[in-house]
Amino acid sequence: MNLDLVDIALVTLVVVVAALFWRSHGIRERALVYTRRYCEREEVEFLDETVGMEKLTLRRDDNGKLRVTRIYRFEFTVTGGERYPGHTYVQGGQVQRVELPPHRYTPPPDRLH
Repeated sequence: MNLDLVDIALVTLVVVVAALFWRSHGIRERALVYTRRYCEREEVEFLDETVGMEKLTLRRDDNGKLRVTRIYRFEFTVTGGERYPGHTYVQGGQVQRVELPPHRYTPPPDRLH
């Protein structure tokens, strides 16, 4: 079997694309788990159990280094009737923060024992 330079370049390209896809999937899963826990802590209901990529950009980190920044969008509710958009920011593979916009607060019902 004779491999020329084009064949080697194509195989390399396929491997690189597969590796990037695999890494991106892992980062999305990390954002999903973090977002779910954050919503539990804030006592809001994380809807649809998913996050979706909204934006992919380059931003500088705290040290001034350019990093790939992914912004994931998700929805949550407090009352069960209103859906609010939230965002999870991931920079360089690490979750940086979750942002919830102003939303209605409903105190938990009093429980009688």
